[in-house]
Amino acid sequence: MTEQTIALVTGANKGIGYEIAAGLGALGWQVGVGARDGQRREAAVAKLRAGGADAFGVPLDVTDDASVAAAARLIEERAGRLDVLVNNAGITGGMPQTPTTVDPETVRAAVEVNVIGVIRVTNAMLPLLRRSASPRIVNMSSTVGSLTRQTTPGAETGPISAAYTPSKTFLNAVTVQYAKELRDTNILINAACPGFTATDLNGFRGVRTPEQGAAIAIRLATLPDDGPTGGFFDDAGVIPW
Repeated sequence: MTEQTIALVTGANKGIGYEIAAGLGALGWQVGVGARDGQRREAAVAKLRAGGADAFGVPLDVTDDASVAAAARLIEERAGRLDVLVNNAGITGGMPQTPTTVDPETVRAAVEVNVIGVIRVTNAMLPLLRRSASPRIVNMSSTVGSLTRQTTPGAETGPISAAYTPSKTFLNAVTVQYAKELRDTNILINAACPGFTATDLNGFRGVRTPEQGAAIAIRLATLPDDGPTGGFFDDAGVIPW
């Protein structure tokens, strides 16, 4: 079993996920680049390696049980354990998503990737995480999932959304439940918001760079053993639920 810290980042072939992988790689960690698209995945791995990171590709479709199981086997064979899991893969489902007109399939697709995909990957990786001395799980969420902010008059909460926004609220709630179940273990699990980051998820309309968006995930991935669990954070600190 390698002494090197091992991380897996889902949706890591581009955008924030790629920068999370790059940031963890810069720490000297071995980083699994989880992605569905083989060509983009291997291009990302090559770029990360060219930058000095110890990166390897992990074929991974978070909506597919067999794919996720195969990813867990790959990491077990390669490293024997997993120290950090960053659940970054996500979709918006496309806009507009006004509740009165949204296609239920759009809602279902967003929940399948953004919530059920996180549960699927997390549960598959938990046996490997339990072998780590300091396991960390980071779920990439968004402040739009904050019910407090959504109900605060004048707050900037993005467009009305019946799929993406509620899926992040759902993800936050699931994160809390994991933290409650795992509270007697050494696993720390938290939700992170990268801020309004320019990625293809929002048509590059964001005001933050992917590198800036990755910073909170890297911070939560490197928490000390007495760090928080079951929380919701951005660069400024705790986000209200």
